[in-house]
Amino acid sequence: MKASDVQQAYSSVSHLYIDCFGSGQYEHPDDLRLMDRHLGHLTGPVLDVGCGPGHLTGYLSSRCPDVTGIDMVPEFIAHARQAHPTARFELGSIASPTWADGSVAGVLAWYSLIHFESSELDDALAEIRRILAPRGVLVVGFFEGPRCEPFEHKVIRAYRWPVDEIARRLATSGFIELERLQRPGDGERRAHGAIVVAAA
Repeated sequence: MKASDVQQAYSSVSHLYIDCFGSGQYEHPDDLRLMDRHLGHLTGPVLDVGCGPGHLTGYLSSRCPDVTGIDMVPEFIAHARQAHPTARFELGSIASPTWADGSVAGVLAWYSLIHFESSELDDALAEIRRILAPRGVLVVGFFEGPRCEPFEHKVIRAYRWPVDEIARRLATSGFIELERLQRPGDGERRAHGAIVVAAA
């Protein structure tokens, strides 16, 4: 899927998306604790890639002093800078990060990989591995399902993945698994998966 298609789709509903998710009120306490455990203690740059309205960047900025939120939707970046003035935000894409090799201590990719097709996902993971320092930490959140398959996301087509398949692809990309978290679907919420890995 073209990055420009994803950007345009989110730009077209940016105000609705910000109203729904910009406050961070729907983030599960277990997920926030997971981020705290693995990203909150890091020294060095931490990136929130695909940061959306910036609520998780703002949350992490109170725990790690060097956090930058990155998103390709200009409306999200404008909102994030206003809502979280103590954090840094940049317009950019997870598929083409401008950071140097081994220069980043941690990456949060929270539902920012869900629009990548199978081959594109491997490329994105390789780029994240490239910019992470040895033993740098990546925290990934995604829609879980029994197989890799597309579904009609409310904004634009997305994919759900078996947690074991995401773990396998992370291992192939040069990561070592540290922790995983899973929750079944609940009402309107789809099944959730999260994996924490370190760069080998």
